[in-house]
This record gives sequence, C-alpha cells and structure tokens, in this order.
Amino acid sequence: MFSAGTQYGLGRSRRNPTSNPYIFGTKNKTDIFDLEKTKLLLDVAIAYIHKLASEGKTVLFVGGKKEASAAIKTAAQSLNLPYVDGRWIGGTLTNFMQVRKRIDRFEKLISDREKGELAKYTKRERMIIGKEIDKLERMFFGIVSLKKIPDVIFVVDPRREHNAIKEASDMKVPVIALSNSDCDISDITFPIVGNDGSKLSIQYFVNEITQAYQAGKKLTPAVTVAPSPIAKSATSASAKVTATK
Repeated sequence: MFSAGTQYGLGRSRRNPTSNPYIFGTKNKTDIFDLEKTKLLLDVAIAYIHKLASEGKTVLFVGGKKEASAAIKTAAQSLNLPYVDGRWIGGTLTNFMQVRKRIDRFEKLISDREKGELAKYTKRERMIIGKEIDKLERMFFGIVSLKKIPDVIFVVDPRREHNAIKEASDMKVPVIALSNSDCDISDITFPIVGNDGSKLSIQYFVNEITQAYQAGKKLTPAVTVAPSPIAKSATSASAKVTATK
C-alpha cells in the first residue's frame, strides 16, 4: 500500500473536514493518510464485496477521469460486470427504465447490422443509423449488461463523480468509494480514504476490490461482514446497509 503511494492526499487547504480522522499528518503542505486506518476501511469494503459476490450480486464500477478509466474498464470486464469509464449519463440509476430502453435500442441496431437487415434502407438512412449506433455505443457500451439497478457501485473519486453518488443516494444503492482528502465521505456507505489521483494508487485499490469479488464468487455461503469501529465512525450507513442485505 505504501509503495503504491496510497498515503498521499491533497493540499491541506483543500481538505474536507470529514477526512480529518484519517489524516496522519501534513508534509510540505500535503496531507498524509494514516494507512492503518485506510487498511481497516479497505478490509470492510473487501468483506462487503466478498459477500455480494457470493450472493451473485451486481457491482457497477464507476471512474471516468483519465487516471482511473483504464483500471475501471479492465477490472469490470475481467469480472463481466458493468462499468462507466467516461461521463456519467444522468438518470442511469434514477431513470433506469428509460436508459434501459436506449440500451435495448442500441442492442437491436447492432443485431440488425450483423444480420444484414440494414441493407433495406437507403445509403443516407444507413449513415444516419450508423451515427446513432456510434453515439449509443459511446454512451452505454459499458452498461449494456446492466439489466437492473446495481446492488452497489464502486466509485473512484466521489467528488468528481458527484452525480453518480447523488443518484445512488436517491435510489438507496450502497456506495464504495476511493476518496481523497478533498472528498465528503459523510454520504459514502463504505469509504476508502486514499490517493485517488495516482494511477498506481487507483490500480492498487481496484485490484483489491477485483480480487475480493473473484474470491467471493467461489464461496457459498457468503462471508459475514463485520465493520470496524473506524468504518462506523466514518459513516453510520454501513451498518444499516449490511443489516438489510
């Protein structure tokens, strides 16, 4: 964890007060996380992911910034799980039925093209359909497999992905989030405080979540999640979510 640079936060002036309990100190005006506390929070998130995987639940991976997108996409694809590695589409959760209709439209157009059924249209009509397919692919490709609202979302940088966090909160979908010192973690169900700006740090945490899901898929029955006192102090919601699962 230390070698991946997960301990580095942002400038002290950018610190969100909810991060205070997890700051070990400040060096050269940069916040340094207490990695012992980060490890405890990570263990709680891992146990929860492990449990969900053993129950066959769906995790939506979200990380649109350039430092996170490749890791998010690779991890989700390795697990056959949905992901958003670009701009969050408004209504993905809160207006899921309409979003799903657009995805169904995309899948039908792709199917028609593969079967040669677009040949009946004029050249101009095929060009218009082709542009529509390209647009739908950019918007929805990562969530084509999402047939219902996910059971949890895993987010890198909840400050940047605030729209996803807001929709998850509105729909009562638990959130696991890698959160830097500038993030408000009060509304995050399972926060993991750490560096969310470095590719190496992001890759470390994404790998931990990925491995937990892979391991959980192999186990029956599910493991028991026992949140640590530190996790409870970060958010009281984690206990509520675990109790309802």
